Amino acid sequence: MTDATEDIPEVDYVSGTGVPIRGNDIDTDQIIPARFMKVVTFDGLGEFAFFDLRFDDDDNQKDHPFNEERFQDANVVVVNNNFGCGSSREHAPQALMRWGIDAIIGEGFAEIFAGNCLALGIPTVTADHETINALQQWVDDNPNEEIEVDVETETVSYGGNEIGVSVDNAQRQALVEGIWDTTALMKSNRNAIAETAASVPYVEQTRAEFETDD
Repeated sequence: MTDATEDIPEVDYVSGTGVPIRGNDIDTDQIIPARFMKVVTFDGLGEFAFFDLRFDDDDNQKDHPFNEERFQDANVVVVNNNFGCGSSREHAPQALMRWGIDAIIGEGFAEIFAGNCLALGIPTVTADHETINALQQWVDDNPNEEIEVDVETETVSYGGNEIGVSVDNAQRQALVEGIWDTTALMKSNRNAIAETAASVPYVEQTRAEFETDD
């Protein structure tokens, strides 16, 4: 009897309205402050995305795109360089995903942050400084217009324009082929994993030693 395969969706295309987040070196502590990470699950993290940039010490709203009514339904973030730097906390992309973000376009991303996004099926695509600035301004001027992110062809389309973007080759393959969710892949291949484990001598030896200790 074979295991049922997990349904991992292919992420070759994302569309939706945008929200511009300007500034270089926006780190993971700004994306989700550490005090909100004391949770058992990631549920509810979305409301705390960019919290300290959005609210002052008295919980009064600051000037931030995530507070603006016109961007509340946006699902594509347009950022600048080195986004997601700092600590490797996976809570940062989790918070963005639970806010409603499906794709991020930027000048550059911290490597671990991009990897954590991939694990959630969120594409992180890059373009040069001038291209990103132009896209951020267009989003500001057209908050209700759609952006189309084609991961497979490495293009972004908006307002009649089509621009070339870069997607890491490994990320692109994983997203387009639907193999980005490694946990689901392991579940769907558990019989093969068990067979491989059974054929490795040191696994059986370790198991026997553990049972003896008990």
